[in-house]
Amino acid sequence: MNVKTELHNAKLFQNLELLAKQVVEGFISGIHKSPFHGFSAEFAEHKIYNPGESTKHIDWKLFAKTDKLYTKRYEEETNLRCHMILDNSASMHYPHVKQLSLENLNKIGFGVLAIAALMNILKKQRDAVGLSIYAKDYDFYVSERSSERHFQMLLDRLNAITVEAEPSKETRTYHYLHQIAEKLHRRSLVFLFSDMLQTQVETTQLFEALRHLKYNKHEVVLFHLMDKELEAEFNFDNTPKRFFDVETGKHIDLYAENIKLSYKREVQAYTNDLKLKCSQYRIKYVEADIHGSFATILNTFMTERQKFG
Repeated sequence: MNVKTELHNAKLFQNLELLAKQVVEGFISGIHKSPFHGFSAEFAEHKIYNPGESTKHIDWKLFAKTDKLYTKRYEEETNLRCHMILDNSASMHYPHVKQLSLENLNKIGFGVLAIAALMNILKKQRDAVGLSIYAKDYDFYVSERSSERHFQMLLDRLNAITVEAEPSKETRTYHYLHQIAEKLHRRSLVFLFSDMLQTQVETTQLFEALRHLKYNKHEVVLFHLMDKELEAEFNFDNTPKRFFDVETGKHIDLYAENIKLSYKREVQAYTNDLKLKCSQYRIKYVEADIHGSFATILNTFMTERQKFG
């Protein structure tokens, strides 16, 4: 095995399924004051009790803790279809990481682990999950299923992404979102994990593609992944640096401090525009710092899961 292969293989999660389980268990243990307290594989979710409904499935233990009435909605009552979309372009492999772990993630590692954690919950609830992956090409698609074999196949594909030696340098997010939207015929909860950076920034076409995902009454959530410290705040030390565009190969030499304010204005303007369009199209926008907690992802799922039914 040559040195280059060993370096890329080092990026592999040691046990993606176990890490995903740890993320979910850590999340569950941290929500004792939440109406989701007691969430387990035994039932799919809690929902607010509506006067006039049967009291058969009221969770009285939860009532004793919260003084509010919730009912258990059991696994066999759910039929959620969830489709995950993952941007696998070169910019998603920033920053360079030799060994992926919970404490050491780049954008693609965060996206992969977030999807695996969501799959862990969906698997417990016997819900169906599908996956699309795109970069230069729309190179992976599988429709929603709920079998154990299906989940293992998705985990293997997700882990394989983290060891790709040459991630695609071109990205046409809008082009592939249109293709994915055409494949989703049955109403689904759709999660898009992307840094929303493209080789060709064609904002109007990108927003039209996001709107296309809303067809067939899908509920769509955009998880906007970023290394907030570096990509949003541009906090580099003020020494001469060469910055490379990982997707075009172009570079520029400069002192970070000289352009920090103008850079941050441009990033904030783009982000605000993205948030505005998502609001107009009724797409939930969620900013996800890859050095932050996965609770942001899982809380969003729990909220959207309740609304979806």
